[in-house]
Amino acid sequence: MDKEAIVAQVMEQLRQSAPKAEPEKAPASVIDTSNCAMTEFVGSLKLGDVIGLVIANIDDGLHEQLGYDKKYRSVGVLGCRSGGGPELMAADEAVKATNTELIAFELPRDTKGGGGHGSFLVFGAEDVSDARRAIEICLNALENTYYSDCYFCDPGHMELQYTARASHALCRYMNAVEGKAFGLAVGCPAPIGMLMADAALKAADVTIVGQSSPGRGTSFTNEFGVYFSGDSGAVKQAVLAARETGMKLLRAMGGEPVGNGRSYIG
Repeated sequence: MDKEAIVAQVMEQLRQSAPKAEPEKAPASVIDTSNCAMTEFVGSLKLGDVIGLVIANIDDGLHEQLGYDKKYRSVGVLGCRSGGGPELMAADEAVKATNTELIAFELPRDTKGGGGHGSFLVFGAEDVSDARRAIEICLNALENTYYSDCYFCDPGHMELQYTARASHALCRYMNAVEGKAFGLAVGCPAPIGMLMADAALKAADVTIVGQSSPGRGTSFTNEFGVYFSGDSGAVKQAVLAARETGMKLLRAMGGEPVGNGRSYIG
């Protein structure tokens, strides 16, 4: 066998023994939706077990029973098993960008056995395209922004959120001041959240606009939260102070809080 033939044989053996490249995987947070042919289905996320749906023309009897404004024949529906603040923040972005109104925001007792809750949101729209677009914006905002400052460990969790300009959804359901910066800090178990709230309000010149605890403003979840408005820099400073406090306390309980990506707050 000549030299060229030997080289060719060796190269073929190497090629056959080389490990095959695995196909590129989708991001862990995204669910494959190619097998869902329902026109009502918009999308879903593994992170938080989120699903987004749209109803182009809701049933008359159901519409009347729910008490929605009659002009809203189309609705966008968003729900998750874990989280409430991220979904409401995303909803605020959605109503800024579409001709919709957030007509329902509820916090079911859930979190798949954890210390928090899930969420159920309904957008009202006169045109189904607006309802669908609102859900698309929410799914994108959740995946790329608002879940990143939620931190979890075995002893508990904490959540921080911030926006430079609050709109309809936050004003209606969190008593935010429209057009002003808004922030929230939530901690679980509740004593951690209470200390986070105290640290946030002492750290900057912000105005408290709401508070929640296991028996007030939650689904009897083991959380304490505080919501505040003010100038952009002050609100962000308050949120960061709450995060630092929550980190120290969860670590003192033996946990290491892990986020869902790079913080969008700073």
